[in-house]
Amino acid sequence: MPLARYVLYQKGVEIYTAPTADGRTTWLPSMQHIAQEGRCFVISDFPEDYPSHGVDSGVWCRGGSCIIGPLGEILAGPLWDKEGIVFADLDISSLAGAKLDFDPIGHYARDDLLKNLIR
Repeated sequence: MPLARYVLYQKGVEIYTAPTADGRTTWLPSMQHIAQEGRCFVISDFPEDYPSHGVDSGVWCRGGSCIIGPLGEILAGPLWDKEGIVFADLDISSLAGAKLDFDPIGHYARDDLLKNLIR
């Protein structure tokens, strides 16, 4: 959902939360991409109160909770196949430096070339 993320980037998101029920190993690189793209921290977890949709027992999602830094570095996790909590100290002041080489709403946005029309 790139356009939805872009709106968050425009609003200056510092910590992007991504609750998920996606247990595939491709989820972690997706979270790293979002962190790099938005130069924000990303916190992804499997919500405890996620509806089971009729699944009575057994594991139906592997988890994958993680915390990613603004340059895509893994700060905590991923936590697969078990219950637990991931945590990390986040230095919000590091975001300004991370945006020096790439700012998706700044010099790379190119409003002079691209226009978003919704009909």
